[in-house]
Amino acid sequence: MLVPELDVADLATSLRFYVHVLDFRVLFERPAERFAYLERSGVELMLQEAAGPGRRFRTAALEYPYGRGVNFQLRVEDVDAMHARAVEAGCDIVVAIEARWYRVDVAQSGGRWRKTGRIEVGNRQFVVADPDGYLWRPFRDLGERAAV
Repeated sequence: MLVPELDVADLATSLRFYVHVLDFRVLFERPAERFAYLERSGVELMLQEAAGPGRRFRTAALEYPYGRGVNFQLRVEDVDAMHARAVEAGCDIVVAIEARWYRVDVAQSGGRWRKTGRIEVGNRQFVVADPDGYLWRPFRDLGERAAV
């Protein structure tokens, strides 16, 4: 399991985005440390206010925007509803909602990777920036088709 811990400028602002737009739920918080642990359909994430008290791990100076191109892909059932929430909340939509097909020579089926020949796998997706510049790509799987 991989659980990223993201520095954020303002925990309350970030929690509004993650809970109301991306539909995460707060599993637990440490308010005195400005920290929250979130979950959504098995995806777990930690948020900590960058200037907050407690332990902060730094390998270099932290400058805004913190995300700097980090892109998290998030499988969702209703990508259109999530997109509508993001637009309604005034979020920065980096890539408009689209159907995107990717040519692959291997694909995952039933939890196993297999050689496919030439196919394309599709996603209905968009890219949205959180308040600190971390990019999220919610998507719904469109399945496979023969490569064109």
